Amino acid sequence: MNATGTTSETEPDGSGRGVASARALARLALLCVAGAVAAVVAGVGQWLILLLGLAGLAVAGAGIWWALAHRGLARLLGALLAIAAPVGVLVLYAASGLWVAAVTALASWTTALACARSALRRLRTPQHMRSHSARPPRRAVLIMNPRSGDGKVGRYGLVERAEELGARVILLDLDADPDPVELARQAVAEGADLLGVAGGDGTQALVAKVAAEHGLPFMVVAAGTRNHFAMDLGLDRDEPASSLDALTDGVELRVDLGDVGGLPFVNTASFGAYAEIVQSPEYRDAKAATALDQLPDLLAGEAGVSLNAQADEERLEAPQTLLVSNNPYARADPLGGGRRPRLDTGTLGVIAVRVVGAAQAAELALLGERASGITSLTSRRVVVESDEQLIPVAVDGEALTLPAPVVCTVRRGALRMRVPRHRPGAPYVAPSVDWRRIVRLAFARTPDPPEKNLEQSDD
Repeated sequence: MNATGTTSETEPDGSGRGVASARALARLALLCVAGAVAAVVAGVGQWLILLLGLAGLAVAGAGIWWALAHRGLARLLGALLAIAAPVGVLVLYAASGLWVAAVTALASWTTALACARSALRRLRTPQHMRSHSARPPRRAVLIMNPRSGDGKVGRYGLVERAEELGARVILLDLDADPDPVELARQAVAEGADLLGVAGGDGTQALVAKVAAEHGLPFMVVAAGTRNHFAMDLGLDRDEPASSLDALTDGVELRVDLGDVGGLPFVNTASFGAYAEIVQSPEYRDAKAATALDQLPDLLAGEAGVSLNAQADEERLEAPQTLLVSNNPYARADPLGGGRRPRLDTGTLGVIAVRVVGAAQAAELALLGERASGITSLTSRRVVVESDEQLIPVAVDGEALTLPAPVVCTVRRGALRMRVPRHRPGAPYVAPSVDWRRIVRLAFARTPDPPEKNLEQSDD
C-alpha cells in the first residue's frame, strides 16, 4: 500500500530561504512592538491614561470573577463592573483625545503578534500524521443516532447515502435505551469488517473501543453537535455526508485512544467544576442557569469533591478544574474549545485551573494561559485522587462517577481510523508566542532548531 502524509498546515520551507523569512518576520514583530510602546509613551503628558487600558482589562476580569463566584448583589455588581470597566476606558480615551494613540498601539501590537506567530510557524515541521491507502470495506456497519446534532442524520440523508455505498446502518432507538457497545460487538460477531458512528463523541468513544479490541478500522461521521474529534481528524463538519467517502475512497491513520478508569475517550475527561455541574439533571435543558447556580459553591470549595492529581512526576494540588485530553491541545484552554494538532503522539494533555480570588482572576484576564492559575503540561499517566469514594467525571461530555483513584492513560496507535482521502484537513492552530525565542531568532546568526513532532510508525 502507498504511504501518504496528512498535515494540518502548510508545510514550511526547510531551506535557508524559509529561515530568512522567519528572521525577517521576527524583526518586523519587534519593530511593531517598539511602535506600540512608542504610541503609548508619546502622549503629551498623558501617556499614563493609555495604561488604564490594561487596568480596565484587569478590573473586568475581577468583575467576571465576582459574577461567577457570588450570588445576589455581589454577582450583579461584578457583572456591572465587567461591563463598565472597558466601557469607561473607551470613554476616557475619547474624552482625552488619545483614541488615535490607543488605536495605533493596538494595531501595532496585533501586527506584532501576527508576525511573531508567522515567524514561528515557518520554523515548525509539519503537523504530520502518516496515512496509507486502504481497501474499501465489504461489510461496513455504521451506528447512527437520529437525534444527534439536532437531527443531522435525517437532515443530511446519511442513512440513505451510507446504504448506497454498501454499508449496513443500525439506527439507534433511543426510546429503548440502546447499548452502542453491545450493538457494535454483535456486528463484529456477524462479520463486520469496519465499524463507524454518526453521533456524539461519547458514542464514538464506546464503539471505537470495540473496534480497537478487534483490530478493525473505525470511522466517524461529523453528525454530532460539536464534532471535536471529527474536527481534529480534518473532516468536513459543514457537510457530514462527505465523511462517508471513506467507505469507497479512504485512507487509514493510526490514532490514539484515551482511557479513564477503564472507559475510553476520544477527546477529554474532565474533573472538578465542569464535571460536577454536568451531573445535574437540569444541566441539559438549562446549561447557563445551572452553571451560575452551582459555581459559587464549587469555586469556594464548599461543594463538590476535593481533588489532587499526579501527572507523571508533577503534583497538582486542589485544582478547581482538571482537563485531561487524548493528546495535548495547541493552547491551554480549560473549556476544551481548542484544537489538537495531532492525535498520535502517545501523550495526554493536562490543563489544571485554580483561581482563588479576584486578584488571580485579573491576572488571568491579562496573561491568559500564562497566568499562575493555569498549569499546562503533557503526561503519559494521570492519577486523580480524592478522599471521597466516587469522583464525578465528564467523559467526552457524558456525566459519570468513577471510584477513586481514577487513572487516565493513553493507548498509542490503538485506533485504525478510516477517513476520506480528500478532506479539508484540521485548521492550522497558531502557536503561542514565545517572545524570548522571537528575540533570539531576530538577532542570532543561527536560529533555534525547528520544533520536532513525533512521527507515527506504520505498524
